[in-house]
Amino acid sequence: MFGPRLTTIFASRWKALWWAGGILVLAWQLVPEPDQAPDQAPTASAPAPAPAHNPWARDSAASSGK
Repeated sequence: MFGPRLTTIFASRWKALWWAGGILVLAWQLVPEPDQAPDQAPTASAPAPAPAHNPWARDSAASSGK
């Protein structure tokens, strides 16, 4: 698809090592850094309030056939 064929990459050990090193450097660059303030306590979000009624429940008038 993209880039060189795998048979040419793994034709020699050195090419395979360079390819693997490039993948590792790419992954190292793409992963974001952790937050810089480790002394800050993580904040817990409040749970969502429960609904007053079940929106998926059948209406009593609809279930009686009227």
